[in-house]
Amino acid sequence: MQNSVFQGIIPALMTPCSAEGIPDHKALVETGRGLIEAGMRAVVYCGSMGDWPLLTDKQRQVGVQALVDAGVPTVVGTGAQNTREAAAHAAHAKQCGADGLMVIPRLLSRGTSPSAQRNHFAAVLSAGDDLPAVIYNSPYYGYETKADLFFELRKEHENLVGFKEFGGADSLTYAAEHITTGNPDLILMVGVDTQVYHGFVNCGAKGAITGVGNALPRETLRYAELCEQAAAGDPESGVLARQLSDALKVLSTYDEGPDLVLYYKALMVLEGNSAYQHQINASDQLSSGQFAFLKEQWQQFRNWWSSWPGAEA
Repeated sequence: MQNSVFQGIIPALMTPCSAEGIPDHKALVETGRGLIEAGMRAVVYCGSMGDWPLLTDKQRQVGVQALVDAGVPTVVGTGAQNTREAAAHAAHAKQCGADGLMVIPRLLSRGTSPSAQRNHFAAVLSAGDDLPAVIYNSPYYGYETKADLFFELRKEHENLVGFKEFGGADSLTYAAEHITTGNPDLILMVGVDTQVYHGFVNCGAKGAITGVGNALPRETLRYAELCEQAAAGDPESGVLARQLSDALKVLSTYDEGPDLVLYYKALMVLEGNSAYQHQINASDQLSSGQFAFLKEQWQQFRNWWSSWPGAEA
């Protein structure tokens, strides 16, 4: 399989910043290095977790360049206001030596038009040249790429190697059944933390892009390991994977909501990463109740993990 950058667990990096909302690329690189050292396959920058709509194109590309220069395997998110800018991010990714692309559908204009989406994807894939790419499929974008368009694109763009599916269980099952299964050159990636077990065990996923894994890398990697073992037929690993899934449920479910960056930055701070205490928009803050609940759930998980027999392989 030529798309090995997508085989494994890949955190979608957030953007550490100053109190004034200026990105801290040094802290970004330190986070990326730490996650790779922990066992992550690569990182994604800059996606929704990185607050791409709040950054300039220059800020995003400086972050990508800093990660690549530091030797951090990097998948570049191509979410943008229009196709021209999305293609420019793909071209920059290729030029600076990034490892892959996470291709976002066309947004804001003609987003429900199949022909517009086809042309958008083709432009971004062409700009990325031979960089392996996965399409970020999500019902939240108002458009879901189906098998017909995927394979039409793949006829012309062999660098399209798979799907990051952000939809629920039904969407993952569809992608497995109609797109990725049976072709060793294609990969299915779980795109939402709450569906890791279903994706790996029931759908043959080989990778996942994670939010909660930024703050809990060891635990997320252990979860994926157990899921892979369960998919291979180990019943004990299946039991442990489901236990860990249940324990992570509240923290993982933040990945599905609009405040995911606020929650996961706060979780990073609780885990000792003070570089994530600020937001790009200073007014974007959890309420006191939201933070209190997060802290309570985090402490509950920490207590559980410290006594759970499945924590070690």
